[in-house]
Amino acid sequence: MNLKYYYWYFQSVIPKRICDEIVRYGKEQDKQTALTGDFQSKNITELQLKNIQKKRKSDVVWMSDRWIYKEIQPYVNQANYSAGWNFDWDWSESCQFTEYKKGQFYDWHCDSYIKPYDQPEDHNTHGKIRKLSMTISLSDPTEYEGGDLEFDFRDTDKGSQPRVCEEIRSKGSVIVFPSFVWHRVTPITKGTRHSLVCWNLGYPFR
Repeated sequence: MNLKYYYWYFQSVIPKRICDEIVRYGKEQDKQTALTGDFQSKNITELQLKNIQKKRKSDVVWMSDRWIYKEIQPYVNQANYSAGWNFDWDWSESCQFTEYKKGQFYDWHCDSYIKPYDQPEDHNTHGKIRKLSMTISLSDPTEYEGGDLEFDFRDTDKGSQPRVCEEIRSKGSVIVFPSFVWHRVTPITKGTRHSLVCWNLGYPFR
């Protein structure tokens, strides 16, 4: 798939009060250790957790509140149109509030899976894949160091180098990108970084 734009961003568009409310709400909930796609279950061994944390280390809270979707979904639609992707999608998964503290990170990965979701009991997700990923910066850049969002386009743009996405470091900034694009969050070296991630689903590309 040839893409003119690998991501589309909006700087400081989510109001500070909304960012602060999401952070406050997230901190009030019971956090979970972040897992990866193959291990989205509490029934994992200590060895499996140790291996997961070689790739990803952070704490997360799941959110499915309507007021959050109301704030963020218009930017998914706008980015999808403005970037020229025009992907068909019709469902958003639960949002993931993530807290990265010193030493925590998420190594190279992409959000999409090889096979569609096989969940016949859930018509909202069954047979669909992640098509558009969204990340919202909830922290002021003065609150942490490190924690850069980086993209790797080598699967689609041979010879390119990883790119640091400086455009969304400001609080309330939003970035949307195809879920098959590889990306990572580099280790936090100081402070705490909060973000909100949401994945938007549709039937597989034809």
